[in-house]
Amino acid sequence: MTTLRNKTLVCRNCDALTALERLPEGCVAYCPCCRSKLLTNPAGPPHAPLALMTGALILFLLANTYPLLVLKIGDNAQATTLTGTAVALWRGGMQPLAMLVWLSTVLAPGFVISASLYLLSALRLRRVLPGSRLLLKNIHGAEIWGMIDVFLLGMLVALVKLSDSADLLFGAGFFAFIFAILFFTAASTRIDTHHWWDELDRIAGARR
Repeated sequence: MTTLRNKTLVCRNCDALTALERLPEGCVAYCPCCRSKLLTNPAGPPHAPLALMTGALILFLLANTYPLLVLKIGDNAQATTLTGTAVALWRGGMQPLAMLVWLSTVLAPGFVISASLYLLSALRLRRVLPGSRLLLKNIHGAEIWGMIDVFLLGMLVALVKLSDSADLLFGAGFFAFIFAILFFTAASTRIDTHHWWDELDRIAGARR
């Protein structure tokens, strides 16, 4: 990354226009009116977000393939995955809750990770791949629905309450789930959607 210069930004919260003359690498620009974050100029090598997001996608797929937990009560053992949790709620007659759980823990996070990896690949290849701008428009909205950290916290609380009445074993999916969150968070701190828009415009202009 390099120092960003001569940019005009619009605040998403108060619509104030801000002229940015210079933003060094690793710094953040804030709106002078409402103090919300306008732009981040990430530090570090440009290939790091792509590598981290690739790892996040692989781990997220593993988290949805292997069991999160194995619950043992006597001689009975029951394993569940992320999707299996939503299916169990659906079969239990809680269809709205099942849809919300699947949307917030599987669909929305999966879309954000996949779309981010697609866009990072486009920037790495210096090409505007089909659908890049449409995906970039929808990432922010999907992030609002992604609540895997809240799901993880709720699951840990449930584990504490069940620990006295059953034996609980963490499956491979649980550890993949934890590391997927860590990888995605690490990648997110190194990217900024404003920067992506600028890069896509720059690439498109260079190829004309």
